[in-house]
Amino acid sequence: MKPNNNDKNNLRNTLDDVLINKMHSKAAFALLLLLYAATTAAIRMIALGGANTYLMLIGRSVPIGGFTGIFSNLANICLVTLVVFFGKIGFVTALGLLLMQFSMIFLEMVTQHSTTYLPGVFGNALTILAIIIIYLKSAKVNEYQTRMREQAVTDRLTGLPNRFACSELLNELIRIGERFALVHIDINGFKSINSSMGYEAGNKVLIEIAQRWKDIADTGVSGTSDFITRVSGDEYVLIIRGYNSDEAIRKTISHYESALGKRLTIDNCDFFITASFGYAEYPSDASTTDSLFSYADTAIHEVKRLKNSNHILRFTPDLLKIERTIEIEGKIRDALENDTISFRLQPQFDMSHKLRGFEALARMRDSDGNIIAPSEFIPVAEKVGLIDKVDSAVFRKAAMFFGGLCKKTDTKLMLSVNASVRHLMKNGFLNEVRWVLSTSGLPPQQLEIEITESIMIDSAEKAFQCITEIRDMGVQIAIDDFGTGYSSLSYLNNFPANLLKIDKSFIDKMNSGDSSKQYVAAIISIGHIMGFDVISEGVEDPDQLETLKDIGCDLIQGFIWGRPLHKKDAEQLVMENLNS
Repeated sequence: MKPNNNDKNNLRNTLDDVLINKMHSKAAFALLLLLYAATTAAIRMIALGGANTYLMLIGRSVPIGGFTGIFSNLANICLVTLVVFFGKIGFVTALGLLLMQFSMIFLEMVTQHSTTYLPGVFGNALTILAIIIIYLKSAKVNEYQTRMREQAVTDRLTGLPNRFACSELLNELIRIGERFALVHIDINGFKSINSSMGYEAGNKVLIEIAQRWKDIADTGVSGTSDFITRVSGDEYVLIIRGYNSDEAIRKTISHYESALGKRLTIDNCDFFITASFGYAEYPSDASTTDSLFSYADTAIHEVKRLKNSNHILRFTPDLLKIERTIEIEGKIRDALENDTISFRLQPQFDMSHKLRGFEALARMRDSDGNIIAPSEFIPVAEKVGLIDKVDSAVFRKAAMFFGGLCKKTDTKLMLSVNASVRHLMKNGFLNEVRWVLSTSGLPPQQLEIEITESIMIDSAEKAFQCITEIRDMGVQIAIDDFGTGYSSLSYLNNFPANLLKIDKSFIDKMNSGDSSKQYVAAIISIGHIMGFDVISEGVEDPDQLETLKDIGCDLIQGFIWGRPLHKKDAEQLVMENLNS
C-alpha cells in the first residue's frame, strides 16, 4: 500500500480494510445480478409464449407456466441477498430493480386489462417492504457492531489501535505476503515519570506521544504507509509498509523519534522524552508474527544495553547470541548466589584399566531445574569474568566430597580440578588451595590442579612462581588441553608439572590419517622426554584405545571407560576398585 498524502485518516482506513468483513466482492455482486437477470428473462419467456407449453417431469406432463412462481421467488431471493450481504449498494440496486419490475408489471396489467398479474404486483410490493425492513434492521446491527469493533480495536487511553488491531493487521499482511517492518518502541525512563509525577501525569505523557505519532501516521509525512499502535504501558508497535530499502525504514523511524525531540509540557512541567526502537522485517528476518515480535524485542534490548546515542537497531542473528549470553550470565550469577553450581566426577584409568582418579567437571541447572550444558555456560563464564567463581565452587565441593571419600576408604586416588587463568592468577588463590586442603582433609598429593598452557605465554613469570608454591604444598600440576594453544618448549622444559593432557580434538582425528596419528605420538614423546605422564581425554571407541596403547599413552579419560558420574556412582566405582 502506497501512502496517500491527501488521506488524513490512514489509521482508520487501515483498520477498516482489515477488520470490516467486506463480503461485497465484485464477483459475488455480479453473479447475483446475473442470476437475477436470468430468472427474470425466464419469466418473460414463459409469459410471452410458454403458458400452454408442457414439460414431462417424473412421468407427468406439467405446464411450464407453473414455473413462473418459482423463478419469481428465485429472483426475489437474489435481491434480498444483495441487501443482506452488500449493505447500502445492495439495497439501492435491489430497490431500483424492484421498482422497475413493479412498474412494468403494473403497466402490463393496465394495458392488457388482465388480473393475472396481481400476484406479481403483490409479490413485488411485499419484496420491496421486506428489503426495506431488512436494510433498516441491518443498519442498526451494523451500527452496533461498529461501536463494538471500535472498542475491540482501540486503546482506551490514547485512542490508537491496540494490540488486537496490531495482531490482526500483521496476520493479514503475512497472509497476503506483503513486505513490512515491525518496530517495537519503548519509552526510555517512563517508570521514573510515573513514580515522580504520578500515574495521571504519566498517562498525559502517553496521550501526547500517541497524538504526535498518530499525526505522522495519518498524514503520511514519513513517505511510507505507517500503522502505529499502543500494545501495553509505555510500549508501542509501528508497522511500516510501502518502502524500498532498509534506509527508508530507518528514515521513517527517525520521523517518530524526532517527534519526541520537541519539549513536552504536562501540568506546567517540561519533559524531554526519548525512546528505543528495535525492528525486524517480514519476510527477510522472520516469517511468523511471534518471531517478528521476538526479534524486534531482542533488538530493543540490545539498544538499551548499549546505552549510546543510537536508539534505532535492526535485528540480526548475532543479537540472539548476545541475548543468550546475557541470559546465561544471569543464570550463572543466580547459581553462584544460591550456591547451586554442582560437579560430576569423570574417572581416569591407566592403560590396564586400573582406576587412577577422577576429574571434577562443573555442572549447572537454572532456577527451573533445566540443565545448561557446560559447552554453553563455561564459555560465557570465561567471557564475563565469572569462571574463577565457578572454578572455586567446583573445587570446594569436589574436594569436600573426595576428602571424605579418601578418609572413608583409605584410597590413594587422585582428584583433578580445573583452574582457569583468571582463577590461578588471583592474589588469594594460594590461600584458597590451603583452606580447601585444610577443610576437606584431602591429602595434597592426591589433589591435581589442571591449568591451560596459555598461562605460560600470557603470564609466565607469575604463573611459574604460583605453580612452584603449589608444588611445594605437595599438590600435583597437569597441563590441560595441550597442543591447542601456543606452547613454548622452553617454558615446558622448566615447568613444574607432572601430567600432560592431550585435547579431545586431536584424539577425534587421530585415526583419520597417518599424520594425525604421528602428531599425537609426537606429543606423547615430548611429554615423556620432559618427565610427564600423558593422559588422553575424550577417548570414545576401541580403535582410539588401541592406537593410544600402541603409541605409548599412559592414561585414558573418556566415555569408553567412564562417563561423568554423580557422587554416589563415583563412590561405588571406588569401592569396586578396592575390592577388585
